[in-house]
Amino acid sequence: MEMPEATRKPFAAICLALAAGTFALCCPLLWHGFVNYDDGEYILNNPHVNCGLSWPGIIWAFKNSYAANWHPLTWISHMLDCQFFGLHPAGHHLVNVLFHTANALLLFILLNNLTGAMWRSAFVAALFAWHPLHVESVAWASERKDVLSAFFWMLTLIAHTYYVKARANRENSRSIVHYVAALLLFACALMSKPMVVTLPCVLLLLDFWPLQRVNLSALPRLLAEKIPFFALAFASCAITLFVQNHAMWTSASLPFHFRLANALMSYVRYLSKIFLPTNLALIYPYPHYWPLGGVIAVALVLALLSVIFILQAKRFPYLFTGWFWFLGTLVPALGLVQVGVQSMADRYTYLPSIGIFILAIWSVSDLLNSSPRKTQICAFAGGAALIACLMLTSIQLNYWRNDLTLFLHTIKVTQDNYAADDCLGKALNNLGHQDAATQCFETAVSLEPTFPMAQFDLGMNLLARGDPLDASNHLASAVQLWPGNEDMQYDFGVFLLQRGDTNNAISHFAAALEDRPDFPEARQRLEQIQAHSVVNHSTH
Repeated sequence: MEMPEATRKPFAAICLALAAGTFALCCPLLWHGFVNYDDGEYILNNPHVNCGLSWPGIIWAFKNSYAANWHPLTWISHMLDCQFFGLHPAGHHLVNVLFHTANALLLFILLNNLTGAMWRSAFVAALFAWHPLHVESVAWASERKDVLSAFFWMLTLIAHTYYVKARANRENSRSIVHYVAALLLFACALMSKPMVVTLPCVLLLLDFWPLQRVNLSALPRLLAEKIPFFALAFASCAITLFVQNHAMWTSASLPFHFRLANALMSYVRYLSKIFLPTNLALIYPYPHYWPLGGVIAVALVLALLSVIFILQAKRFPYLFTGWFWFLGTLVPALGLVQVGVQSMADRYTYLPSIGIFILAIWSVSDLLNSSPRKTQICAFAGGAALIACLMLTSIQLNYWRNDLTLFLHTIKVTQDNYAADDCLGKALNNLGHQDAATQCFETAVSLEPTFPMAQFDLGMNLLARGDPLDASNHLASAVQLWPGNEDMQYDFGVFLLQRGDTNNAISHFAAALEDRPDFPEARQRLEQIQAHSVVNHSTH
C-alpha cells in the first residue's frame, strides 16, 4: 500500500533521525577492543573464522557445531569481517552497529506498516535502539548472532505482513512469494541464533493484534498457515539440544526446581531492568538459593497479570500481544535447559523487550491522548525517557572499552561473581600483572571450586610463575570437571608431555581429537610422539 503524501516527509525524517541517532550513540564502539569472554573462541583463536571467507570455512560452518552452537550464518558473517577487516576490532564493531541501526529502522517500518501509528512506532523503535539493556548485544563482537538474527527476524515479520495484505487483496501470486520469503528469512534467523524459535508464536500474536485476523472460524487456517514455521523451529530446537550436550561441565547442572524458580524470578528481574536499567553487568551469577515465598509471590503476580491482559484483550488488544510477546520470546533463554554460568543476561532482552515497549507506549498514549494538554505531557515524558536512555546507554557503552573496565564494573555491581573474577584475572595476566591475576583466579576458585575455567586459568598462571606442582593439581581438576573441553585436554597433555608423562599425555591429546577431529596441534603432537617412539625403537 502506497504511503500518503502527507506522511512521507515525517516518515523519512523519523528514519533519518533514528538512523543518525543510533549510529552516533554507538560510534564510540569503533575505538573499543575485543574482550576475553568468547571473542577468542568465536573470532581471534578460531582458525575457521580468522582466515576469512573460504569454501572450506563455509562447509565447516554448516557441517559442524562449535562453541556449543550451530549457527552457520553467524560464523559466515564473522568470516566476512575477518576477510575485510582482519582482526582489527573496529571493523567488527562497525558491522554490529550497522546491524543494530538497521534493526531499529526495520522495527519502525514493521510497526508503522502493521498499525499506521507512526509516532508510537517511532517511539518504540527509538527505545529499542537506545535502551542500555541492548548495549551488550551491540558492543560485544561475539554477540553478532543477536543483531544478525534480529535482522532476519524483522524481515520475516515484514514479509509476513505483506503476505497477509496480499492475501486479503486476493493477490495469490504475490501472497505466495511473500510467504516463501518469510519462511526463508525465518530459516536464516534460526541459522543465526536459535533463540528466535518463538517467532511462529509471535506471528500468531500479530494475527490477533494489530492484524485482527483471529476468530473461531479462521483459527484452524491460521494455525495451518504457521505449520512450516513451527516445523523449522522444532528442527532448530532438536539441533540445538543435540549440540549443547557438551556445553556444561560435569558438576554444573542445577536441579530443575531451582532452574524453574530462577526462570520465574528472571521475568521480574528483566522487567525491572527494562524500566530501571541500572547495575547492568555482562555476567549475572546464579544466587545460592531463591526464597520459596518470593518465588510463589512472583508466580502469582505473573499469572494475575496474564489473566488481566487476557480479560482485557478485546478492549486493549495491544496489552495481550505485548505481554505474551515478552513472556514467550524469553522462554528459550530462561535457563530451563541450562547452558552457561549466567542466571540471566542483558542480551536476552534484545527482542523480548519489544513486547514491553509496545505494551507501555500504546497504553500511555491511549491514556493521555484524550486532550491536548495530556498529549503535551505524554510528549514531554517520552522525550525525557529517551534522553535518560541515551545518557545511561552512553555510560554503559563506556564500560566496554576493554577487559579491565568491563569486568571491574561487573564485579562491582554483582556478588560472588566467580566467572567475572576469572575474566578479570585473564585481563590482568595479559597486562603483565601476574600477582593480581593470581589473586583473582584464587578468588574465583574459592567462590566456585567446580568452575573448570578458574581451575584451569589458575593452573596455567601458577605454571608460568614456576610452580608446576600446584599447577598440576588445578589443571587436573579442570580436565576432570570438564572432560569435553578439547582445549583443556590439549594444554594438559602438553604439560604432561613436558613433565615426561608421555602415556597420559597421549590420552589427553586423543581426547582432544575425539571432541574436535580437526584439531591440528593435537594431531601433530600425537604424530611427533609416535615418530619419536619409532626412532627410539629402531635405535634399540
